Amino acid sequence: MERMVLVLGVSAGAGGARAVLTHSDQPHLPPIDRCRVPRRAGGGVEEAVFEAIRRMRRSADQRGELITGTAVTCRCPLHAEAIRAAAGHTPLTVVSEPLAQLRYLRFTGRLPEDGTVLLYDLGSSGLTITHADCRTDSVLSSKRSTVLGGDGFDALLRWQLARDGVLTDKGTCRKHREALSTDRVVTATDSASGGRAVLTRSDITELCAAGIHHSVSFVHQLIEQAETAPDAMVLLGGCTRSPSIQETLAEDIELPIVVHPEPETVSARGAVLLATGRPAAEFRPTRARLAATAPGDRRKLIAALAVTATLGATIAGVLVMDRDASPGHSPAPAEHVDTPPAFR
Repeated sequence: MERMVLVLGVSAGAGGARAVLTHSDQPHLPPIDRCRVPRRAGGGVEEAVFEAIRRMRRSADQRGELITGTAVTCRCPLHAEAIRAAAGHTPLTVVSEPLAQLRYLRFTGRLPEDGTVLLYDLGSSGLTITHADCRTDSVLSSKRSTVLGGDGFDALLRWQLARDGVLTDKGTCRKHREALSTDRVVTATDSASGGRAVLTRSDITELCAAGIHHSVSFVHQLIEQAETAPDAMVLLGGCTRSPSIQETLAEDIELPIVVHPEPETVSARGAVLLATGRPAAEFRPTRARLAATAPGDRRKLIAALAVTATLGATIAGVLVMDRDASPGHSPAPAEHVDTPPAFR
């Protein structure tokens, strides 16, 4: 790979876009610049993507450098189509998010050379678990749930603070939650009333417990249905920075757990590797054959669905009562997708 080529990697999702500007051979090092652009209420994901690209272009211009390649990762085909349609004459490549994640994990030596791996991607809008072949980068199966995610955790945290007499906005709640990934205690303040409440890492653990335990049953279902048992599970997405979430998953899932120091940037860093203009491998998901469901497996499935319905109703109710909720964007209790369609 050519050295000193400035490239831009962008990850796009329901919550917005995250961009990393760096040299093509240095995606693992601290980037030259980075930014996160939240998705505007009522705005499309492409709006956040191109705002991130504009910011990084200005940053490159200020340094007197030229961005020679841009790649945007998407998991949703609708997002990919929207980004391509809005691109116009902007040169960029839209790539599959799991492919970018696998490429970067291999580049940093965190991926087994053979066998399969689970990508546990817990972001703002939901959880996606992808079972992938490490040798071929092919997706064997994928499941998604909107029962849990950063937005839901933030809504629960906001509700708890309101119960304690501290009113905050969603952005402040997110900052408090993210701060507890490194700090054990933070203090929340109501700017209007002056009220204060202390939040601890244990509070976050309790708020997230039901959702994380739901995800454990989700992972177990995927493992039981897999034709090839996974060799490890990689934690991705900003929510997995939480030590309590990492500990719970490590205790309840009998697989080696791989944790990246900045799990929320893995997709964008993988996009850097795919932004040099070289053709990327085509994303060809294949549907894994499902094993026959034994009576015990059916009981586990029914129990998991019960947890899904209860937890989904709770979080959806909190989000609907959120005064800042975007009109017309109430989350569905749960969404399950067996295999993501290929990007064309």
